[in-house]
Amino acid sequence: MLTVCMSSFTQGYETLESEYRSNGSLMHGLLERPKQSLFEFSAVIYSGREEIAYGIVVEETGYVISKASEVIEADDLKMRIGATQYEPVQIVATDSAWDVCLLKTKATGLKVAHFADDSQVDQGTWVVTNGATTRRERWPQLGIISANAREIRAEGGAVLGIEINEGKSGLEIGEVPEKSGAYRAGLRKGDKIIKIADKKISKRDDVADIMKDRRVGEKISVVYLRNGKQVRVEVELMGRADTFGAQQSRNDTMSGDYSKRRSGFPRVLQHDVQGNRVTVGGPLLDLEGRCIGMNIARANRAESFAIPLEELRDVISRLLTQAMQNKADATDAPR
Repeated sequence: MLTVCMSSFTQGYETLESEYRSNGSLMHGLLERPKQSLFEFSAVIYSGREEIAYGIVVEETGYVISKASEVIEADDLKMRIGATQYEPVQIVATDSAWDVCLLKTKATGLKVAHFADDSQVDQGTWVVTNGATTRRERWPQLGIISANAREIRAEGGAVLGIEINEGKSGLEIGEVPEKSGAYRAGLRKGDKIIKIADKKISKRDDVADIMKDRRVGEKISVVYLRNGKQVRVEVELMGRADTFGAQQSRNDTMSGDYSKRRSGFPRVLQHDVQGNRVTVGGPLLDLEGRCIGMNIARANRAESFAIPLEELRDVISRLLTQAMQNKADATDAPR
């Protein structure tokens, strides 16, 4: 009986018509629109000759969004849109809460991403992302929405980004990682913390109570003492793993080349398209080639995350406004 069943299965597999196979004409036809969209408005970001991320064209004059943590420390940035390479490329605005940056290059007449009406897609819905790329080709990757849209809390929680030493004279700052929000706000080793979020603190437990349930990207006031002078700053919170580093689990080792930052997102669409840290930053498409989100993290061997369209529109608007303001400030600055 087993022999008959296996024989029938084998026979059916061998006689499957070619157009119905994964590399057949019907599948190629299904992916034709998404493939064209990837070629037209999905940018490939390079550091020198190394491909480091993808992006989405959001303005025809050369504005492109990408994943900040994969791009922001890179040198000699370039990008390819369609078959054309553009350089130089500058980072002109960032959104830490979503790990998105806005890039600018000299260009005109670019095709802006074609957005869907919304990102309301059911589990099991087919979606398409960037796969491999060549100078004149973009190869789409196919998968499905694999979970309901949800928040991904920061691994280890949100942190100021300081080590705290508790002594007789109060709370003194120890090490401050250079990539932390505290370092960027000006806090340094030896400063004495007086207040956080307008609350006086005297022990580490006070800090823990204040930081409980805080989120990445949130800004919090800190008053500290340096050389007898009180200083007040706003610190942008970051994920613990992003600030101090994360220990690799067995699952991480098996997952391979996942994203530098893969948690701490207010809301994501989860899908199962295969990829790695280089294939994020570009659009998540439906089968009509319309953008329903932005791929923001390869989390592990089975999960990838995308910013839903509704939140993505807000991010794009804020980044473009920030870039315009920065440009105006630079123009008005005394020379």
